[in-house]
Amino acid sequence: MGIISTVYDLFYQDSDADNLNLILYIYGMEQYTNELIAETSPYLLQHAYNPVNWVAWSDDIFERAQKENKLVLVSVGYSACHWCHVMEHECFEDEEVAALMNKFFINVKVDREERPDVDQVYMTAVQIMTQKGGWPLNCFTLPDGRPIYGGTYFPKEQWMHILKSLHHTFTNDLDKVVEYAEDLHEGIIASELISKKADNVKFQESHLDELIQRWSNNFDSIQGGSSRAPKFMLPSNYSFLLDYALNSGNKKVMSHVELTLDKMALGGIYDQIGGGFSRYSVDMMWKVPHFEKMLYDNGQLLSLYADAYKVFEKPLYKRTVFQTVEWIEREMMADNGAFYSALDADSEGVEGKFYVWSEAELERTLGDDFSWVSDLYQVNQRGYWEEGNYILLRHESDSEFMKKMNWSLEEFEVNIRRINEVLLDKRADKIRPGLDDKCLTSWNAIMTKGLCNAYAVFKEESFLYLALKNAKWLTENQFRADGGLWRNHKNGKSNIEGFLEDYAHVIDAFIALYEVSLDENWLTKANELVAFVQSNFADDNSSMFFFTPENTTLIARKMEVNDNVMASSNSVMARNLFYLSKYFHNEAYEQQAVQMLTNVYDGMEMYGSGYSNWAMLLNHMVFGFYEVVTVGGNAGEKHADLLQKRLPKVLFAGTIKESVLKVFQDKPLVDEALVHLCTSGTCFMPQEDVDKAIKVIQ
Repeated sequence: MGIISTVYDLFYQDSDADNLNLILYIYGMEQYTNELIAETSPYLLQHAYNPVNWVAWSDDIFERAQKENKLVLVSVGYSACHWCHVMEHECFEDEEVAALMNKFFINVKVDREERPDVDQVYMTAVQIMTQKGGWPLNCFTLPDGRPIYGGTYFPKEQWMHILKSLHHTFTNDLDKVVEYAEDLHEGIIASELISKKADNVKFQESHLDELIQRWSNNFDSIQGGSSRAPKFMLPSNYSFLLDYALNSGNKKVMSHVELTLDKMALGGIYDQIGGGFSRYSVDMMWKVPHFEKMLYDNGQLLSLYADAYKVFEKPLYKRTVFQTVEWIEREMMADNGAFYSALDADSEGVEGKFYVWSEAELERTLGDDFSWVSDLYQVNQRGYWEEGNYILLRHESDSEFMKKMNWSLEEFEVNIRRINEVLLDKRADKIRPGLDDKCLTSWNAIMTKGLCNAYAVFKEESFLYLALKNAKWLTENQFRADGGLWRNHKNGKSNIEGFLEDYAHVIDAFIALYEVSLDENWLTKANELVAFVQSNFADDNSSMFFFTPENTTLIARKMEVNDNVMASSNSVMARNLFYLSKYFHNEAYEQQAVQMLTNVYDGMEMYGSGYSNWAMLLNHMVFGFYEVVTVGGNAGEKHADLLQKRLPKVLFAGTIKESVLKVFQDKPLVDEALVHLCTSGTCFMPQEDVDKAIKVIQ
C-alpha cells in the first residue's frame, strides 16, 4: 500500500476530511488533489491524492471523452481490496505513469460496491477478453464506452506499455479497434440474458440428484468446501445443501456440510478472538485468510450457522454466531443502526498485520495461560504464517480439547471467553485496518436477515433489537418518496438509485422480520417493493428482472443470474415471489417464480455451485413445500417453539388476532392455538401439540 493509502488508514477512519487534508498538507502531498476529493466513497477518497486526474463515474463521462477524442479507463475496485492498494502504489501514485494516463485517457475510478452495475458490464467485458476476472478491474473503452481491452492487476512497466500501445493503436488503426469493440459489445449484451423457456417443464428429483452428483465430485472430503484454492465460503451453497440433505436424507451431503462448517469456524479464515469471517482463504485448509472482512459474508453466515445449529446442535456454531454478532455491534454498526460495509485487509500497509501475533507477544500477554492457549490456537508449525507471525486457528474440536484439559463445556466456554477478552484488549492497542463506513442497502438487509435467523434459533433478544433497529434505519433513510430505494448512505446522505440486488434483499429481510416478529407490516412493505420492482425492473418477455432500472445509461442492461459469494438478485427475487405468493395467495407471484426457475432449469445441474439459491427453490418444487401456520390465543409461544425445530425450509406464519392475510383464511381463532400444516393447497388436521403437527416433515 502507498503512503497516501497508509495515511488514509491511520487518520481517516472517522471520515474527517479536514483532518486528512491537514495531514496531507504537512506531508507535502496536497498538490495531487483530483476530483475524487468531492466524493464520499472511502475507496474513491483513497485515490483523491493520486497524481492521476481521476474522475468519478457519471453520465457525462463519455460525452467528455468524445469531445476530447480520448480513450476511457474504467478502473474498478473497493476499499478493502489488497491488490487494489498494491496497484495504486506501483502505478497510480507514480508521476511518470500518471503523466501518460492524464495525457491520453479519461481516467474513471469506480467503487464496485457503490456501482455494481458498472462493475457487471466491464467485468463481463474483461472475462470475455481474458477468461478471468477480479479486482482491481481495469477496462479501456472507446470514447462511447464500448470496451476494447482490459485486465486486473498490472505492475508498472506492463501498465505503461499497455497505455502507450492502446493510444498508438487508437490513433493509427481506429477502424480495427472499432470493429473489435462492436463484436465485444454484442457479446456483453448477450451475456447472462435469459430467454423464456417452455412453461410446461416438470421439475424432477433426478435433476437435483444429477446436480448433487456432479457437484460432489469437487467436495473436499478432508477440509470441507471445494477441492481447490482459493476457497470462498459461498454461504448460499451450504444453505441449499443443508436443505437438500434434510429433504432427501442424503447423509454424504449432510456430512459435507457439517465438515465444511466445522473447518471454517475452526480455521484462520475466522477471527478466533474477535469474531467474524474474512472474505476467503488463499489455501485449501481455511488457514490463511485474505484478511478483509465483508458485511455481506457475515450476514449470510449468521443465517447459515444458526440454521445448522438446529440440525447439529454444536456449541461451536452457537459460539460462532454470538461472537460474530458481538463483532458486528462492536466494530461495524453506527449509532443509528446502520451497518458499515467492510474492514480492510491491510493495516500500516501490511496485509493481516492487525490479526497476526508473534509467539513472544502472546507469551507476554497471556502469562501462565500461554501454554494451553498456544495449544488451542495452534501457535506452532500449523499456525505459522510468515516473518515470525502466527495466525490463530484451531485444529481440535471442542470436545477433543475439553477432554485433553479435563474441562466441562461450561469451563471451556468461560476460559475461552476470558482469554479472548484479554487478547482483544491487547489487540486494541494496534493500528486498526481501514473501515469502509459507507452503508449499502442490500448488505444491510442481508445482515438484518442473519440477525433474524439467529434470533429465531437462540431467542437472544439483542439480536432482534439490532435487526429492528437496522430495519428502522432502512425505512427512514433508504426508502425514496417514489417508493423506490437508495443504494448508498454516507455522511448522513443517501444516494445512487437502488439496483435489483437492493430490492431483492430488502424484501427477503422483511419476510424474515415478519417470521420472527409476526408484525404483518413487514409483509406489506415487502409486497409494496415487489410492485415497484415489477414496474421498473421486469423483463416482460422472460419473466426475469434486469439488474438496473429502465433509465440506465450503461452500454448494456444486464440480468444477474448466477449465484456467487452472494445469491444472485434474480434467484432471491424468485424465492421472494414464491414465499409471498403463499402469504397473500397470489397465484401470479407463484407462476412467475416457477417461470423464472424454468428459465434456468435446463443446465443448472452442470454447475450446482452457481445455481445453489435457485436449487433451494427447486427443492421446494421437488420435495414439496410446507406452510406452518399457528392461529390462536398462545400462537406466539408455539410459533417461537416451531422456529427452533429441525426442519427443511418451510414458511412460518402466526397470529393471535383476526387478520386479513390470506394465509390465515379458513383457520379460525381459538383460545388454545392450533398449528396448521398445509402443502399444495391441502391442510392436515390441525394440532395443538407442536411436535405432532410437524411430525410429517421431520
